[in-house]
Amino acid sequence: MNDKALREHLGKLLTGSEAHIDWKSAVDDMPPKLRGAKLLGSPHTLWELLEHARIAQWDILEFSRNPKHVSPDSPSGYWPGSAAPPNDAAWDKSVKAFEADLDAMAKLVANPETDLFAPILHGSGQTVLREALVLADHNAYHLGQFVLVRRMLGSWSEG
Repeated sequence: MNDKALREHLGKLLTGSEAHIDWKSAVDDMPPKLRGAKLLGSPHTLWELLEHARIAQWDILEFSRNPKHVSPDSPSGYWPGSAAPPNDAAWDKSVKAFEADLDAMAKLVANPETDLFAPILHGSGQTVLREALVLADHNAYHLGQFVLVRRMLGSWSEG
């Protein structure tokens, strides 16, 4: 097997935009007044989706690399306490943390010293490969929701 190719494909899956846009593009130029807007029929606001994706991603990353990591309570620990960010700084902080953790996971996967197939010692059979795939899948799912809510709020253009 070509280990280098697998790592490159995983990196693109995590951070690229080959099948859809990336998170950076989705959160760009998001009007502050819409970040906590609740739509009829939509279970989550943009803030809730961003924070949920950030928290879940952080949890997956930390589980993958830190044997002392303790995951949040589920499901309450994976969602913010409010529908809207408390201020613009909280939104910006969440976006930056999301980007940093995504970059850290991509670096973990790219590192040839990371055994993608070895069971994570503090886990129950999970591997870094599995965690990277779960993260990519989870992020893609909520990214689709995020874009749909932006579109429904009239804040999305197919440029």
